Amino acid sequence: MSRTVSGAESTSSRLRSMIAAGDFAPGTQLSEERLSDQLGVSRNTLREAFRLLARDRLVEHVFNRGVFVRRLSEDDVADLYAARRVLETAAVHAIAPDSPALADVSAAVDAARAAAEIGDWRTVGTADIRFHAALVRALPSERLWGLMDGLLAEMRLAFLTTDDPAAFHAQFVERNAGIVRALGAGDPARAATLLADYLDDAERTLRVAATR
Repeated sequence: MSRTVSGAESTSSRLRSMIAAGDFAPGTQLSEERLSDQLGVSRNTLREAFRLLARDRLVEHVFNRGVFVRRLSEDDVADLYAARRVLETAAVHAIAPDSPALADVSAAVDAARAAAEIGDWRTVGTADIRFHAALVRALPSERLWGLMDGLLAEMRLAFLTTDDPAAFHAQFVERNAGIVRALGAGDPARAATLLADYLDDAERTLRVAATR
């Protein structure tokens, strides 16, 4: 039996997509009045949607000021990458050359390359998120999938703090491809090494951006 999605859940999903797309930069105040009109929902529904987004650490309530898109600190970035290392390292060791997950991560690389060729960096970023989410889908736990999805939603906030999102994402497209090649060759140890280097470099860049 499928679960009925509430108005607040639907609204929070729409807002999550808008935040991920960069419609609201980190630190932006979310106007209850404007968004209620824009999304065609009641103030009560919007407030419940804000509560759901706060639970996912995408927005924060500031006393006597309102609701703001979170601006990640350097410690937030470090914490996110610590969690990602655990999940994604386990994932690459779980992927065999004939694993459905490998086909999914490979397709994400293809999508990123195609978007990069036409300069569509927002789509490149989306494909990169899809790549890492697909990696973790190799693990046999829906709870871990949900955890990874939450981490990657927060990562979007970190991406938005970079001075040049295009350059940030561009440098990792072929590195993702290298991870795919290692997995396809049945060499998870090599894939894990490439992944570790990737995550170290990305974390370093985003920690610097978070201090500005």
